[in-house]
Amino acid sequence: MEYKITVNNQEEIYDIGKVAKQAAGAALLKIKNTVILATVARDDSQVSENFVPLTVQYVEKTYAVGKIPGGYFKRETKPGDFETLTSRIIDRSLRPLFPKGYAYPTQIVVFVLSCDPEVDLQVAALNAASAALYLSDIPVNKAVAGVRIGYIDGKYVVNPSNSALKTSTLDLYVAGTKEELLMIEMRSIASMESMNLPIMAIDPMLDPTLAESVITKQSINEFNEDAIIEAIDKAQSAITEATSAYEQTFTPLKKEDAELDYKEDLENDSIFAYIDEFYKQDVHNAINQMAKSERANELSKIVTKILSDEVAILEGWSKELVNSVINAYKKKIVREMIIEKRVRADGRKLNEIRPISIETNILPLAHGSCLFTRGQTQALAVVTLGNDKDAQMYDLLTEKNTINDTFMVNYNFPGFSVGEASPLRSPGRRELGHGNLARRALEPVLDINRLQTIRLVSEILESNGSSSMATICGGVLALKAAGINIEKLVAGIAMGLIFEGDKHAVLSDIMGLEDHDGDMDFKVAGTRDGITALQMDIKLGGISRDVLKEALYQAKEGRAHILGLMEAASQEIIVNNSILPKLELFSVDPSKIVDIIGQAGKTIREIIEKFEVSIDLDREKGEVKIAGENKEKVEAAKEHIIQITNKPSFGGRGGGRDRGGDRHSAPREEKPVPTFVQDEVVDGVVKRIVDFGAFIELPGGIDGLLHVSKIADHRVDKVSDYLALEQKVRVKILKQTGNKIELGLER
Repeated sequence: MEYKITVNNQEEIYDIGKVAKQAAGAALLKIKNTVILATVARDDSQVSENFVPLTVQYVEKTYAVGKIPGGYFKRETKPGDFETLTSRIIDRSLRPLFPKGYAYPTQIVVFVLSCDPEVDLQVAALNAASAALYLSDIPVNKAVAGVRIGYIDGKYVVNPSNSALKTSTLDLYVAGTKEELLMIEMRSIASMESMNLPIMAIDPMLDPTLAESVITKQSINEFNEDAIIEAIDKAQSAITEATSAYEQTFTPLKKEDAELDYKEDLENDSIFAYIDEFYKQDVHNAINQMAKSERANELSKIVTKILSDEVAILEGWSKELVNSVINAYKKKIVREMIIEKRVRADGRKLNEIRPISIETNILPLAHGSCLFTRGQTQALAVVTLGNDKDAQMYDLLTEKNTINDTFMVNYNFPGFSVGEASPLRSPGRRELGHGNLARRALEPVLDINRLQTIRLVSEILESNGSSSMATICGGVLALKAAGINIEKLVAGIAMGLIFEGDKHAVLSDIMGLEDHDGDMDFKVAGTRDGITALQMDIKLGGISRDVLKEALYQAKEGRAHILGLMEAASQEIIVNNSILPKLELFSVDPSKIVDIIGQAGKTIREIIEKFEVSIDLDREKGEVKIAGENKEKVEAAKEHIIQITNKPSFGGRGGGRDRGGDRHSAPREEKPVPTFVQDEVVDGVVKRIVDFGAFIELPGGIDGLLHVSKIADHRVDKVSDYLALEQKVRVKILKQTGNKIELGLER
């Protein structure tokens, strides 16, 4: 049966009972031309541990857009980053719905079978997965909805199309039920803006009588705390509308709940009282061991002591039971200290940031590096610069062309960072998620039109509290240490929330213990002017608007403190220019590109080999990009190419032969180059318009260049607004070097 639900600017058609009927739950969702199949399967046997053994796999089929997979194996293999991150979003949104004590291995599989380029796959995938789970025999009695909020033309937009999202300055993804929010992810999107400024603001030396000039400036588009709360309110309303419609539609179709057993927490009031009476101080001392490995070791010693007591032997207390009770007791102590005494396990105030130390460019041969240490969390951020060929190439189902990613953030979390002797493995979902969060926070402050490819690697050397936020802080300073132009510094801070009855506490810069024993954690990154990225997981359910506002403003206070230290450190950065790769971008007459290439590419190959550089040419724009490891060689290659373009080509504009003539015919005899007097005014005709100016045919049949800066007394963005082909103009000879003539427009 098909069920149509129109909510939040899109029509969703659910086909129930048609496919995958042996799964515990299944739903086929259609939105426009997108078709997604979500299934839920459950084992009949529980695992021994007391946790939710949930696995989520989101898989994109290439046939969904009429493609055959590339590579040697012509089938879908390892999931891409987008698939992994989407799986993580679905997991974080649905895991809190499972009943306490549920321990049956459960798998949610989401297949994208057909893909409309305008449909948001992350929103559709979560909604389909939630429908399949709600319809299954697993006792989950709440529907979840995902919505995306954009900010376009000064208005919040619910579920914008993929093309509309590209014009948005906000990307906010929120998942929740009818009553409560479960997960939030947000990023700001930088944009280029045209601004009318007084001419004196651009250059004080220019004529102040000139009124205004239009300049283009990059905007980071940070969002302040009140704007974020307003956007989340918009998302909550949309989620409530959607989940109400889902529950109304799907409740009559829901399978009867399976008869399942649930694991109970191992509790014992007698052991709890025994620990409180005889081992309270020992537990306090263990809590003060801030490192996870040290704390676990101390708690393990206490368990061993208790088990050797005569009471434990007579009562027959098991190690598993005592271990469970002592962890519950530890959690109670931590939360009581915070709620009642307003003091934390390490003695800090609730809004106090741990000590921070910053060292930049500590690696002599890395392009940029920063060792950022905050308490017992330490990240070594390292930047490497490259050219276009170093960009990460990947495909998205919603994009026709391959995407070249020129900013990569790789986050690594080795076991030794938490004192574990675990083998090094390829990055998992957590590593990819943390790296993606750091990338989203930092990308808005990078130049949109950057020429370089940038790879930022964060090696976590110690971890006790948000290492992803240390990655952001160290990462932006490593970028500056590599000589990259950064619009503003970005800092990140991890916040926590604890609720006990009608009391609550907001914690700044949480450590691992507070993350584990708290009710909610969220990470906020941004500049002094606003938030660029936000991630929030709400473990206990709903959160009031006032508490959320309090937490965001406390995060702002902490972020400002961290930024102050980072700004001081950035003033001490010494960029190692001698090892930085050099990149030059300049323009030439587009007709000269053929001369740079040479016959069968001979000339350009010789330049590449001689100067040890890479060269990219844009035939239409006449742009030349040269990249290399040696500054002197790059500059020499640039000078060599300029000399080539200054030489006259045989056959005039024919590029080496007479128009329509035989390729083996002899070149025409060159005309003598006429000589002009500096400041002489002559009549000319516009023969070619390019983005950097216009070529004017002068008396004697030679062309001169009228640069865009010489067309008017103010900045000119579009040459064609002032000149037209074959237009007659009067120009002044500014300079002549052989056949190279620089002109100014005579007005």
